[in-house]
Amino acid sequence: MVTIDSTLETIMQLDFASREMLLEILQKRQIEARRNEVAKTAKQTLKEYQSGKITPLTADEVVKKLKTL
Repeated sequence: MVTIDSTLETIMQLDFASREMLLEILQKRQIEARRNEVAKTAKQTLKEYQSGKITPLTADEVVKKLKTL
């Protein structure tokens, strides 16, 4: 079984430049994964809006709802 600890031990065997490159790759992949997640949520929300399941709110209504959380 792969664990974070065993993965980190393996990564630390790489030279400094390779670890820096790996860090940059991971950061970029995380950013891309987050973008994909936001896009998926936006598409779903747009579908719900277009089908009438949700309605737009004014800024004041949004603030009021947020204060109740």
